Formats: sequence, C-alpha cells, structure tokens
Amino acid sequence: MGDRPGPDRGFTRLLPSLVFAAALAGSMAGLAYALRSIPVGTGYAVWAGIGAVGTAVVGMVWPGEPESLPRILSLVLLICGIVGLKVLR
Repeated sequence: MGDRPGPDRGFTRLLPSLVFAAALAGSMAGLAYALRSIPVGTGYAVWAGIGAVGTAVVGMVWPGEPESLPRILSLVLLICGIVGLKVLR
C-alpha cells in the first residue's frame, strides 16, 4: 500500500492551481487553433493522445512510476498513431 497517492487537497494551494489553470487555458487555445485546419475527430484524438503520453512520461520521470520496456513501447506506438492521424488525414 506504499504506492498509493496522498490525500487530494483540491485547489487549496495557489501555485499548483495557477499552473493548472494556465496549462488548461493553453491546451484549450491550442486545440481551438488546431481545429481551424483539421477535422474535429482528428484534432481531439491528437490532443487527447498528446495529453496521455505527456502524463505517462511525467509520471515515469517525476513521481517514479515504473519504467518498463512494454510501457515505453506502448507509448511509442501511441505516438506513431498520433503522427499517423495527423499525417494521413
């Protein structure tokens, strides 16, 4: 049970809350900009995939989630799918 996350403190800490709000605004602005030139389905899939890969990489680097070859290969396959959606549209 040592790998369970600590209690959620919500938005009670100012700096992490501001970083989250800025990242959310930037992410939404980027998605809106991208949707000017690509279909909504492709744009959303790419946006969600980038978020999933980014979250997994940050989790492996910072909090120390396990780094295994199958996990890294899965992320590489996800990136290939994201690139494929963008390139082959």
